[in-house]
Amino acid sequence: MTAEWWRDAVIYQIYPRSFADSTGDGYGDIPGIISRIDYLAALGVDAIWLSPFYRSPMADAGYDVADYEEIDPLFGDLPDADRLIEAAHAAGLRVVVDLVPNHTSDEHRWFREAVAAGPGSPEREMYLFRDGRGTHGELPPNNWKSVFGGPGWTRLTAPDGTPEQWYLHLFDVKQPDLDWSTERVRAAFDGVLRFWLDRGVDGFRVDVAHGLVKAEGLPDDGDEQSLLDGQSGPMWDQDGVHDVYRRWRRVLDSYDGDRSLVAEAWVADPARLALYLRPDEMHTAFNFQFLDSPWDAASYREVITATMAADEAVGAPTTWVLSNHDVLRHVSRLGLREPGSSHEGLGAADEQPDNVVGLRRARAATLMMLALPGSAYLYQGEELGLPDHTTLPDDVRQDPAWFRSDFTKPGRDGCRVPMPWTADAPGLGFSPTGRTWLPQPDSYRDAAADRQVDVAGSTWSMYRDALALRRSLGLGRGEVEWIDAGASVVAFDNGPVRVLTNILGAPVDLPEGYRVLLSSHALPGRVLPTDATVWLTAG
Repeated sequence: MTAEWWRDAVIYQIYPRSFADSTGDGYGDIPGIISRIDYLAALGVDAIWLSPFYRSPMADAGYDVADYEEIDPLFGDLPDADRLIEAAHAAGLRVVVDLVPNHTSDEHRWFREAVAAGPGSPEREMYLFRDGRGTHGELPPNNWKSVFGGPGWTRLTAPDGTPEQWYLHLFDVKQPDLDWSTERVRAAFDGVLRFWLDRGVDGFRVDVAHGLVKAEGLPDDGDEQSLLDGQSGPMWDQDGVHDVYRRWRRVLDSYDGDRSLVAEAWVADPARLALYLRPDEMHTAFNFQFLDSPWDAASYREVITATMAADEAVGAPTTWVLSNHDVLRHVSRLGLREPGSSHEGLGAADEQPDNVVGLRRARAATLMMLALPGSAYLYQGEELGLPDHTTLPDDVRQDPAWFRSDFTKPGRDGCRVPMPWTADAPGLGFSPTGRTWLPQPDSYRDAAADRQVDVAGSTWSMYRDALALRRSLGLGRGEVEWIDAGASVVAFDNGPVRVLTNILGAPVDLPEGYRVLLSSHALPGRVLPTDATVWLTAG
């Protein structure tokens, strides 16, 4: 593995409960992941990122952590985690684990001790407890709202029934926010980082990286909070977060093996996002502006140019992403009448995407992304061309956004449906018993891995071929040189490769003197059709 592997790595996100189930209970687990390591190595990714597998009551699918140093029994145990790290490393794959530092579960020992200790105690310094407003403290300390809907504060009740202090939760009521202004919290997370670094993990994906520090005094801000838009206000992107990440960087730099941090920071301004990537802070940060871009050539050119320039100014690579466990999969997102950002998921009563059109565009967008310099993240199943499950029955939904929005926001369950491995097996091979914690749509059968692996023209084979060429040609460490190929075409050179993506335009003749390396769609002669990408090289 090369030095500073994170600069051009392609990392595959695994959502553990939906990847592979070894026990038959219908939930994915760590032994299931281990059983599919060879699949990931054959695909050609450089690393895996694991969404939370920590002990949790699962109020928010594991993002409500009850113990950062234990594995939830749903997924296995610590020896299983050690075996996974060992197996991944043996296969040449790095391992990145999720870190959830903005909040814990209300069942975490820290929160239980804080509640029991009472107002003014050192234990309460771990969280944002405040007295209420009003004559008797009956009003919340400010008017902040929860990202999942409803108020951002919940009032405690003492054992004798007396109303008590309030605690902040920017997400679910069972996810109290930590107070990162206190040394108690910062020291505790030094220990969490070291626990996992000592076990051999290669880095951390930092959840809600822009939300840890709140503005002093917690001033009112009555704006509705959206889950994943470029968030602003006194609870987001405060300058104090950078002190936290400088401290973490010192911890990581004290270990050998080039450990890394990647930020989930929904910050709209590329220059503000680049602040997270200064040489003594994070190594990389997801480029959500790229994910959010509409299916429009001018928008892509603008986003790519602006974000790469901001990152280059601080010496950081740009980190590209099209799908993850929180957003509508890009097959479905790009199949809407107005393709672009859609974070809330879709229900049966919403506009239904054209997934045939969406898959064509998704393949084209993927080849454009993988030809860009920097690192990239893939979300499990996108290599199979999976769409969202946009018609999930409401009675099976589990995302807290569905419940806290009074059943108006479908939430994120549609992008978290279990993987299809074997077309003719019960549960499409996800589980030995056929059980799945969420139902799979009928369309997943034809997309199953066993119908695509090593099959010419399949989406899986396109991903494999793109990853192999990307590595052999050094595209992740190259430079973009823009080419004028018309208003509807995103065109650039990266080293020996010329990339053309035709977005909603008339067919485009391929340039003379170039041969085709790879294309997202069959080419009729030397013509690039609409909604397609081609990689060319001279000769």
